[in-house]
Amino acid sequence: MSSNSKCVAGGGAIYGLGIFGALVYFWQQADSFWDYVGSIFQAFFWPAFMVYEVFSALGG
Repeated sequence: MSSNSKCVAGGGAIYGLGIFGALVYFWQQADSFWDYVGSIFQAFFWPAFMVYEVFSALGG
């Protein structure tokens, strides 16, 4: 058994908190039904959106 299993569990907890925080943030920004549906999608995929925006800013 690997000794890194505790580190992996800690990373999962941090990611879970990030999803919950993103859901709260995007939910507060929503105004209509489809915005609320989109906020759930964005909450689960917020790291991908963040990386895309960083690469867009760096690469032009």
